This record gives sequence, structure tokens and C-alpha cells, in this order.
Amino acid sequence: MNTATNSKVKSYLTFKIGEEEYGAHVDEVLNILELQEITKVPKSPDYMKGVINLRGMVLPVIDTRMKFNMPPTEFTDNTCIVVMDLQTNKEMIHIGALVDSVIAVREIDDAMIESSPNIGKTYKSEFISGVVNIDDNFIMILDLIKLFTDGEIKEIKEVKLNI
Repeated sequence: MNTATNSKVKSYLTFKIGEEEYGAHVDEVLNILELQEITKVPKSPDYMKGVINLRGMVLPVIDTRMKFNMPPTEFTDNTCIVVMDLQTNKEMIHIGALVDSVIAVREIDDAMIESSPNIGKTYKSEFISGVVNIDDNFIMILDLIKLFTDGEIKEIKEVKLNI
């Protein structure tokens, strides 16, 4: 008996921010870097930690914990920078995101991903495209471009231009 479905298995990089596990589609992840010195940029947004040099390119680095309204990242041996490739309406931008630790690349079937929970108007979950339960562990799948407003994208690009 053939039970064909329209679901697809996709690869997601999973990582910890605080106590929670998140996933980003591997197509949006360019690289994973060990923590390195971050140069602070004056008058940048609070969540912007600064910039690093990535193969001759200025890469803005954000503190994902602050972006999620958590206390700032405390650097440990597991802290790393996930380099993201984000496609906006007009262009591709690169952003480094501090995460507490990288866990693994997981193969997740689309059929396993449930829509993100609707918790009300005050909780902003538009950047969570879904939730998957693997071995009683919830992983929130991120829609990375929705993590930033148009104004924030503009601020990030201006930081790069002013260096």
C-alpha cells in the first residue's frame, strides 16, 4: 500500500537561545563561527553587539537573546555566531547572530511542523513559522527575515555603511 504525501524532509540547524531550542533552515545559514572579538559600533541599536570581519566583509552581529527580550548573552565556550543569509524584498543581507550553543543539523519532515501557537496580540510570534516536537523537546522554527522590521534592516545596513 502506497501512502504518498506531499510533505518534504528539510534540514534545519538547531541551536539554543536561553533554555529554548530554535531551528533555522540550512539554506539561510551561511556559516557557524567560533566566538571572536566583536568591534562595538557607536549609536547602534541595543541588540547590535557590533561587527566582525568575515573574509574581508563587515558582518553586523546581533545578540539574539536581546532581540527576544532576554538578558544579554553571557559568553561561554559554547557561544558562537551563526552567519545568516537573509533575502529581503530588494537584496540579500548577511547578519551574524549570537547563540548560546549550536546543537545539530536535524532532518525534519514538513508534516511534523505544527503552526506557531497564537497566544494573543501582545505576544509577537510572527517570526516563528512553526513548532516541532522531537522526543518531547519543542523546537521553534524561525522565519529569520521576520525577526527584523524594515527599520531594523535599514539600521543594520547603515551600521555596515558607516564603518
